[in-house]
Amino acid sequence: MKKVITSLFYLFLPIVLGSFVGIFISGNIDYTYLSQPPLAPPKILFPIVWSIIYLLMGISYFLFRRENEYATVEPFIYYLQLFVNLLWSIIFFVFKWRFFSILWILLLDFLVVYMIYLFFQKKKISAYLNIPYLIWILFATYLTIGIYLLN
Repeated sequence: MKKVITSLFYLFLPIVLGSFVGIFISGNIDYTYLSQPPLAPPKILFPIVWSIIYLLMGISYFLFRRENEYATVEPFIYYLQLFVNLLWSIIFFVFKWRFFSILWILLLDFLVVYMIYLFFQKKKISAYLNIPYLIWILFATYLTIGIYLLN
């Protein structure tokens, strides 16, 4: 039973935490009122994409932990990048610290690249499952910088 609960925790933690942050910031999201750079997607796309990415992230970590039960560095980086990811929305939408959010998302970019590198060393599928995440946050970096410059 403990193994089932642990597995569910690994699988769904990103979705649960992402949902909580989404609910917390929902009254502060001013995305549609900001001048946006070219290629900026409609607001409705974000919860759809993030749900898929968080699910892939959870599957990735579940698969990694299943075979790397005693790993220490990879779990630390995984949870650190998840924490940085979740705080970005608060920094950008609640506090509206647009310049700081650029620095924060650059930190996230680095952590995700590093996490993928670490996962690749021990469980390649876990690394591959995070490629959409990396692409999306690189796109989010572009949007963050663009919004800062245009507003």
